[in-house]
Amino acid sequence: MLKKDKIKSKKYSYTIIYEPVKQGGYQVTIPLLPGLVTYGRNLEEAKTMARDAIKCYLESLQKDKEKIPSETSLIQERVTVSLA
Repeated sequence: MLKKDKIKSKKYSYTIIYEPVKQGGYQVTIPLLPGLVTYGRNLEEAKTMARDAIKCYLESLQKDKEKIPSETSLIQERVTVSLA
């Protein structure tokens, strides 16, 4: 019986922004991963598409031996301003 090497995997977590679009569905961006934009017809599909896009993005960085960004902490707040 051959002994299989265990492949160590690391998990990464990212903040995802879902923006409704006029035509329907949601555009998805990940602030820490510049240029990564995807779309889903509903929130469930948008989340699935985001996971897939993030995985591809990180695999590309890994292939190119580039550093994979890690989101350590994030403070998020909605700000409202008034205009006269």
